[in-house]
Amino acid sequence: MAINEALRGIRAGHGGPFGSVIVKNGAVVGAGHNSVFLECDPTAHGEIMAVRDACRTLGTFDLSGCTVYTNSEPCPMCRAALCWAKADRVVYSSTVREAGEIAGFKDPDMYESLRGGGDLIPSVRIKTEGYLEPFEEYRKMKGPVYG
Repeated sequence: MAINEALRGIRAGHGGPFGSVIVKNGAVVGAGHNSVFLECDPTAHGEIMAVRDACRTLGTFDLSGCTVYTNSEPCPMCRAALCWAKADRVVYSSTVREAGEIAGFKDPDMYESLRGGGDLIPSVRIKTEGYLEPFEEYRKMKGPVYG
């Protein structure tokens, strides 16, 4: 199903060759394919689109009890999103190395940089007046902690 989702997306011109389905209790609750071109959104990867679909279907941001099936090993962004969503496990077929070698995707380079402690985008911390205020107010509101 994930492979068919990937094929559907590339044949429609929506984005790269990546598709995912999310299953809970034996039923598909979400599906998505790479829609980077369609959405003009670099985060619209197959796994992200499937997570969004599953969360809408289930009415929650917590995908505990779900298995994500994807045709390729998730990139660092998608892997992190699946962790935030609390998916139980990921099942994939191709590796990021294969995706890079066959289709030219740069995921292997990102993996290597992140594994080595590299920073792909320079970051600078600036402490501005009131920078902790949103966190303090949220704590006072007793907002749910979802991470």
